[in-house]
Amino acid sequence: MILIRTCKGHEELEACVDMQVEVWGYDASDLIPRKAFLVGLKIGGQVLGAFDTELPGASPEGDAGSMIGFAMSLPGVKTGKDTPDGIPRPYLHSHMLAVKDGYRNQGLGAKLKLEQRREALSRGIRRMEWTFDPLEIKNAHLNIHKLGAIVRCYSVNFYGVSSSRLQGGLPTDRLVAEWYLDSPRVTEILEGRPRTRYEIVERIEVPASIYQWKASDEDRDRALAVQEENRLKFQNAFAQGLAVLGFVRDEEGNGVFELGSPTKHPIDRDLSPGTRDKAEMD
Repeated sequence: MILIRTCKGHEELEACVDMQVEVWGYDASDLIPRKAFLVGLKIGGQVLGAFDTELPGASPEGDAGSMIGFAMSLPGVKTGKDTPDGIPRPYLHSHMLAVKDGYRNQGLGAKLKLEQRREALSRGIRRMEWTFDPLEIKNAHLNIHKLGAIVRCYSVNFYGVSSSRLQGGLPTDRLVAEWYLDSPRVTEILEGRPRTRYEIVERIEVPASIYQWKASDEDRDRALAVQEENRLKFQNAFAQGLAVLGFVRDEEGNGVFELGSPTKHPIDRDLSPGTRDKAEMD
C-alpha cells in the first residue's frame, strides 16, 4: 500500500535530503538541507512523503526507511499585477517532487500533486506554481495534460549551473507552471469530463530523442540546439500573450506544446482577462 501524508520528524526530513542525491545526483551545492524542509513546514509550506508500507519492516503509517517519494512546497504571496484587484493572495511554490527508481511511471507523481492540491485547498490556497524543464516530455505531459496547469513564463538558465545528471550540462531553462486549483479548467480535467476545446495558435515540439541527446557527450549539441530554438519560440509566443494550454505526445513519442489565447478559456474565475494577459510576462 502506498500512503501519502505530511512528513514528520527529523528522520523523514533527512530522507528527503538523501532522495535528492539518489534521484538527481545532486552534490552539496544543490542540496536542500533538512533544516530548510523543517522551516518550510513551520511557515505554511508542504513536505509530503509517499511511503510503501508493504516493504519489509515498514511501519503501517510509513517511516523514513519506507519513503519512496516526496513533494516540497514553500508559501508565497501574489501582489500587484499578479492579482486582479491588487489584494495580496497566498499561493504555494512547489519546489521539488521526487520519486524513487522502481516506483516511477506508475502515477505516483500525479498522486503527490493531487495531495498537494487537496491540502492547499483545505487551507483556502487556490494557486500553486512550479518550474519544469521544457525538454522533459514526461513532466510536461503530467503538468499540462493530466493536471491542467498552464504556462505563460519562460525563465532562461533559472537555477544557473546544476549538478543534476538529468540536466546533461545544459542551461537550466525553465517553464513556470500555473495551477489554478479549483478553476473550471482544472476541475473538468481532474474529473475526466470532456475538455473545453481551444484554438491552437502555435505548436512547439520536443523530439523523443532528447533524453538520449542530453545524456550523450557526442549528441549534447543537438539537445542544446533544440533548447535554444524552442526558447525563442516560447519567448515570442508569450510576448504575444499566448499560453501553453495543452500538451500531447505523437505516435513516435515526440512531445508537442499547444499554445493559444488564455483569455478565451476558463483558467481562473478570479482573474480578469487583462490580468491573465500580463501575468508572469515580465
